[in-house]
Amino acid sequence: MRVVICGGGVVGACTAYFLSRRGAQVIVVESTEVAAAASGKAGGFLALDWCAGTPLDALARRSFQLHAALPQEIADDWGYRPMTAYGGFVASERDPRRQKPSELDWLSNGVVIASRLSTTETTAIVHPRMFTSAMMRAAHARGAELRRGRATGVVRHTHATTVRGVEVDDDILEADAVVVAMGPWSLLAAEWMSLPAVFGQRSPSLVYDTGADVPPHALFLDYHDETGDMVSVEVFPRADGSTHITALSDVVPLPIDPAEVKPDPEAIGRLQAIAERLSPVFHAEKILARQACFRPVTQDGLPLIGKVPRSKGLYVATGHNVWGILNSPATGEAIAELITDGAAQDIDLAPFDPMRLPALDPSLLRTD
Repeated sequence: MRVVICGGGVVGACTAYFLSRRGAQVIVVESTEVAAAASGKAGGFLALDWCAGTPLDALARRSFQLHAALPQEIADDWGYRPMTAYGGFVASERDPRRQKPSELDWLSNGVVIASRLSTTETTAIVHPRMFTSAMMRAAHARGAELRRGRATGVVRHTHATTVRGVEVDDDILEADAVVVAMGPWSLLAAEWMSLPAVFGQRSPSLVYDTGADVPPHALFLDYHDETGDMVSVEVFPRADGSTHITALSDVVPLPIDPAEVKPDPEAIGRLQAIAERLSPVFHAEKILARQACFRPVTQDGLPLIGKVPRSKGLYVATGHNVWGILNSPATGEAIAELITDGAAQDIDLAPFDPMRLPALDPSLLRTD
């Protein structure tokens, strides 16, 4: 079986790996580079049970299990590391706790740790770009091919709804099955097939070189900025000695080219001020990256994973929002099973069926 995957992000890479492991001939089509967007710029935080009570629970639990198992299966390094997560807040100027030493000694005074949210048994982290690249290399080692190009349409058999390939620039790649896994850019595929809308939410972030100064403590903190607004700040130390800090998400138009995604300078400035308030280890000369990425979000907040309506051999896997890195392994595994066996084995994909949402009117995407 020959499968073309549109998108070289973490979901595309995991899908390529699990398909190639099942003996499929796989071609991944990517217009820029592997992990060019959110898959290279996300936090990489993993949680076993933070989706409990939601339709995502089984997907998250299976993915967390796979994340723990993959380092024993693939001879590569992507910084998988169990960690503890804490919740708290930054005391305001008038708060008497402003000068109180933090419970975690690497943090500044007034950073109040209110609770431990997890243990190393239930949360972990990976470096997202390293993980995505490693999964793509593992797929390549099993015969998968990475092709540079922009997918611009699907080709169907004459007088049939069955897919027979993908238009890539001026070429046609023949395929028995096609997977659309382009993150928020999956929106563009609504011109070629019946798909619900996928929106992009921009998240700025800073990456610091912190070496061994920051232990494996993920932080989820409330911070009141100079306007009095409450900002949710997330801090993710990685095994490679870098620390990822993010906050201040917004909604702006999605650039057509992922390479054109840029952070808002004002948001980066605010984020830098927040980071410097959190700990003396976060100082300007230690910044490795000022960046932003667009997270794919659907109308109901759940991903699209499954068969595309009215198109035999066409599948979609996108819309994972903040849990893309976490849920990519089980998504790739489930799509591979769906394509090769006709059904996913460990995950009930019914909550993620693209048919649960109305299809986007393709005329809304045209600018002429």
